[in-house]
Amino acid sequence: MAVPTSIYQTSTGQYTATGDMPTYQIRAPTTALPQGVVMAASPGSLHSPQQLAEEATRKRELRLMKNREAARECRRKKKEYVKCLENRVAVLENQNKTLIEELKALKDFYCHKAE
Repeated sequence: MAVPTSIYQTSTGQYTATGDMPTYQIRAPTTALPQGVVMAASPGSLHSPQQLAEEATRKRELRLMKNREAARECRRKKKEYVKCLENRVAVLENQNKTLIEELKALKDFYCHKAE
């Protein structure tokens, strides 16, 4: 639809004819929706209730599968962390035992030396 020829002023101050300039109209909705309700759906997005249920089931299964995998990974990492802590405890216990023996030997040495 073309606007009838008329004269208008541009932002630069020039006057121009609007002969074949296309116009855009805002049309009232053809459906009887309450005012303020906007329907935003593409033509291919309308599904039957069965399709919606299948989609929901598929999404749920996918979510559960991802959750199981994440839980498995979390348990694996926790086991690895605990194993590292156990190794560290073993090393520190050995080191502590060695230091206690060394302290005992030094005490015996200095106690006998003082006599």
